[in-house]
Amino acid sequence: MPNAEKLAKKKAYFDKLIDLCVNSPNALLVGIDHVASKQMQDIRVELRGKAVLLMGKNTMIRKGLSIGHDQFPEAGMDKLRAATNGNMGFIFATNCTLDVIRACLKKNRLAAAAKSGQISMVDMDLPAGPTGMDPSQTGFFQALNIGTKIVKGQIEIVSDFPILRKNAPVSPNAAVLLAKLAIKPFEYGMEVEQVYQDSTVFDAAVLDISPQVLIGKFMTGVANMAAFSRELGIPTEAGLPHAFGNAFRNIASLVSAIDFNFKEVEPVKLFLEDPEAYAKANPVAAAPKASSAPAGGGGKAAKKEEAPAEEEEEDMEFDLFG
Repeated sequence: MPNAEKLAKKKAYFDKLIDLCVNSPNALLVGIDHVASKQMQDIRVELRGKAVLLMGKNTMIRKGLSIGHDQFPEAGMDKLRAATNGNMGFIFATNCTLDVIRACLKKNRLAAAAKSGQISMVDMDLPAGPTGMDPSQTGFFQALNIGTKIVKGQIEIVSDFPILRKNAPVSPNAAVLLAKLAIKPFEYGMEVEQVYQDSTVFDAAVLDISPQVLIGKFMTGVANMAAFSRELGIPTEAGLPHAFGNAFRNIASLVSAIDFNFKEVEPVKLFLEDPEAYAKANPVAAAPKASSAPAGGGGKAAKKEEAPAEEEEEDMEFDLFG
């Protein structure tokens, strides 16, 4: 009887996992290292009716995904199975977006003290200044070679001291000192590691790409395509605006010197007839004129330089025939 109950529970778990993968194919793969049971409960309550939090042993998960892949090969459960490793679980979005789930996970995080031998997740420096500890506790700072002084009856750190380094173990003395200073440097919660969406598993960093970044990359691709098509002389939708622009400039240059006019070329002819009047009527066009001022100044300087040259020529003629 106990074996029958276990088999029934396993089958129910497999059916639930497969059903979620097929009918709710938007999910987050989350790491749950150091996550407290109270945190897990709070997340379940907040996501109730919006998402389903599914945990289990990796062997059970892999077995269920293997069965599901045989039944629904197009659902991409083989990729999900390959990504299942470590202390992790799934959050399937049934009635919300993945951003809603991420916001919930970000809110349900808890600060934690550093423990001896624990791998640090952050870089941390003790800032210079008063610590609030009395002079009898200087031994904790001396053990870590932290420069201190006594100011107004309390220990003061002379300069910033690096006490934790990312991916390095926490020393026993550092753990004790941080506890004395009531500093909790770590923060624990569910960490989004990967995303399961549209039968594909990809890194969670993709979710942080904003629409502006996507639009910028798309426009860069369009510009490259336009340049490529113009270089090859093959008309494309991206290159046609540039082709028409170049054609108009060629036509404008041809008709500027002849008695032929049409609506689009009128501003060009007005500018060529009287650049100063056009600049006054169109203040935006006056900006290039300001940049050309140095050129005018340069012309005056050139004229000034030409005068001595003429004098030298006259002197040379006087010497030759004098």
